Formats: sequence, C-alpha cells, structure tokens
Amino acid sequence: MQKSNAIVITAGYLDTPSGKTAHGLIRGTDRFTILAVIDERHAGKDAGEALDGKKRNIPIYASIADFITTSKEKATYCILGVATKGGVIPDSIRATIQTALENGLSIVNGLHDYVSDHEELAALAKQKGLEIIDVRKPKKFKDLHFWSGDIVNVKCPKVAVLGTDCALGKRTTTRFLTEALRKAGYKAEMIYTGQTGWMQGAKYGFIFDSTLNDFISGELEHAVVQCWENEQPDIIFIEGQSSLRNPSGPAGAEWIVSAAADGVVLQHNPKRKQYKDMEYYPAYLPAPKDEIELIRIYGAPTVAVTINSAKMSEADARSYAAEYTKELGIPAILPLEDGVDQLVPVFKAMIEKSKVA
Repeated sequence: MQKSNAIVITAGYLDTPSGKTAHGLIRGTDRFTILAVIDERHAGKDAGEALDGKKRNIPIYASIADFITTSKEKATYCILGVATKGGVIPDSIRATIQTALENGLSIVNGLHDYVSDHEELAALAKQKGLEIIDVRKPKKFKDLHFWSGDIVNVKCPKVAVLGTDCALGKRTTTRFLTEALRKAGYKAEMIYTGQTGWMQGAKYGFIFDSTLNDFISGELEHAVVQCWENEQPDIIFIEGQSSLRNPSGPAGAEWIVSAAADGVVLQHNPKRKQYKDMEYYPAYLPAPKDEIELIRIYGAPTVAVTINSAKMSEADARSYAAEYTKELGIPAILPLEDGVDQLVPVFKAMIEKSKVA
C-alpha cells in the first residue's frame, strides 16, 4: 500500500478520549504518513510525547497556516482526528476544514456528520478538484452481505478483542496483537470494525456503526472469510466495538456467535465504574469475572485480560493485573506500558492446535 502524506486535526482534544482517532494514527498507520498534528493547545510539542510520553517525530502546529508556512513537507490529506459527541462537526472544526480545502488539502472524515453533506465545503472541494472521504458513509445495498454460514470454512483461530465499555483501546490492542504475532513469525491479520482501523490501513473489515443492523453479522462474516480466503493467515484478530452490556449500543454477540470467535481478549479499565458519557444512568461496568462468564455463555473462552490504565497510577494498574491473573487464571497485562509480547505463547498454542485439528 502506497502511503499518502497527511496532517491530523485534533482541535484541542489531543490528550483526551475524544482524540482517539488521532491517537491511533500517531501510534501507527499503513495508509498515511502523518506529517503533523494541528492542535493549538499543544503546539510546539511532539505528538507522541503529548499522547503517551513516547517521541514519534510528529510535530504539533497551532494551525494549518503554521504547518504550511513552517514545514518543508507537503500534505495531500487533512484527517479529522476527533470523535465528537454524536459525531457532529462543530463550527470550529468546520472552519478548519474550510481552511484545509482552501489550501489544497483533501479531507478524510470519520464522523457521522459527512463533510460531503455540507454544501459549501463540498462545492469548494469540487471547485479545487479535491477529494472528500467520509469513511462512515454506508455501503450501497448491493454491496452488503447477509450471514451465510461460510465462517465454518475459516480454519485458523479467530480472536475477538472485546471490552467492558467503549473507548477503552480495543483497536489499539488489536493492532498490537497483530503486530506481535507477525514479529513472532506468524501470518496475522486484523479485521477493522471502525473508521480508525481503516485509516490505519487494515485491509479487511467494515464500519460497524454505519451498517444496517440486518447486515452486521453478514458483513463481519464476509470480512473474516475474505481475509481467510485471500491471505490464508495463521490467526485473525477482530477489533471489537462498545461492549455486550453498554445500554447506548450493546455489541459483541456478533463477534462471538456470527464470527465464531475461538477466543476473546477482554479490555477493561478497573477505575471506570459507569459507561462512558452515561454517568447519569444507573448502569455499571461488570467485573471482568462476570463479563468473562457472559462471554463463555455466548460460546467463547476468554484467554487474556488487557488493562486500560487511564486515571490510575502504573503501580495500581499492575496491582489490578496481578489480582486478575490470580483470580481468573489467565494472563492480565498492560498493553500500552508493556506491549503484548507476553501473550504470544497463548496464541501460538491456539495456532498449533488449529493446524492439528
């Protein structure tokens, strides 16, 4: 895949959960070369250091104008790196998009609010011969798939990376696992189910929350089957969305049932007590032990727990990891702090077992 140069807009949200699209792109993408991040609150810093303390040589500029006048490199795309509440493009970001178009940058947008539906922006892009990619635009009916049962033909292990809530880092963990298995000498593939996975260059997948409900199981199955038939991987990791019990958008059963997951990695933040942005509602995150039992009832074993350590000290996160490992009898690790290499033996055993069967 030939990579295109891009800048990423974070509009002051770089160090918040709302900047999770940018977080993924800063940590790595096979589709774009990220030249810079535009965020006036963090201008002058390195984007990696601002995100998680790891220098990645991606400078932060206060504005698109600053990038254009200062950088020696030229960008082709401007990516909206934020996940706003309700997926709406606020006026401030709309103005930044207009500036990007005026300066010859095509737009990549992962929000529910399509840039191409904003008449003035669409007209400006057309006038300048620029591209607008609204990643969340639904597929046409003729391109959608019903579930068929072909998943039974996929012979390699399929591992779903689920969570106890949304915005916990499931996509990041999925990518880490795919990279770790490749580094260990295995042919591993990732199935993306959100806009950022596509932006990071995953080859197989679909946008879960832009797909008609009747076709979710079929689109998920189709992505996995297509990946198996074309790549013949040793293992497939599937990015999860939301959680089994999140009242605002329960998801996960399709990963276990329709994609016939052979195992689950469960992502959890021990400090998060209520579902994200739903503190007003009397629903509480389950303990990992309870969620693992529900996952088992759906039909898959949980083979590891990965801990999102936000809003806690590293010492506390490690304490939780030790507690879960002892209580659950499976590895519990900190993927951002330690990587996921220690889980490779778990998946090596699954791969070897699948080749004997």
